[in-house]
Amino acid sequence: MGVLKLVLAYDGTDFHGWARQPGVRTVEGAIEEALTGLVGRAPRLSVAGRTDAGVHAEGQVASFPAPAGLDPTRVQRTINGRLAPEVVVLSASVATDSFDARHSATGREYRYRIDTRAVPDPFTARYAWHRPGDLSFRDMRGAARFLEGEHDFASFCRAPKLPASTVRTLRRLSVRRAGHLVEVHALADRFLHQMVRSLVGTLVRVGQGRLAAEAIPAILAARDRAAAGPVAPPHGLALVKVMYGRR
Repeated sequence: MGVLKLVLAYDGTDFHGWARQPGVRTVEGAIEEALTGLVGRAPRLSVAGRTDAGVHAEGQVASFPAPAGLDPTRVQRTINGRLAPEVVVLSASVATDSFDARHSATGREYRYRIDTRAVPDPFTARYAWHRPGDLSFRDMRGAARFLEGEHDFASFCRAPKLPASTVRTLRRLSVRRAGHLVEVHALADRFLHQMVRSLVGTLVRVGQGRLAAEAIPAILAARDRAAAGPVAPPHGLALVKVMYGRR
């Protein structure tokens, strides 16, 4: 047995199907089904980053134990032949026996796009939150600085199952303009469920002038989801990259 590493891109399809509802199509289920004919059974996938329905991935990473001699090129061709263009294997390679897509990862980067134009673009609307009107970049960046570093992000996530920790290290949270788009980039060792979307919703509230950037420390200290801003819609979010090895 060995380990195969897959780098995946997909378009807004729920990876795991957290509710496990019968008949709900997931990326995980589709890949397992495509691989069953190659490995003789549905493999157990390990996945680097959580993506709910509506969230996209440009660089998701998955791994699974594979029979010795299984050709990565054949795996890539088989999955792409069945699932593209909704789900695409960008690369497939043999990894070390100790590699695990989730547990070996040392960082994840997400990007959130906000479209501030008065009228939405039908050709990009699936990939950006249309929220017309100017936003204050200075205030949003000021709020982002308060959020960087190691904090308890209980106010910025869906309540986890106890005794899971809500402490995370947010290594970078940047706000930039790309024409009519506002892009929020978040890099951390790990993220909590809905954490990036909660951060974005709060930053937008700051950018609208409805919340002071200086209120962020008190929101963190509250450890209460109701203290932060709303959760931004899923379709503006994409998992951009997963890092391995030294930071």
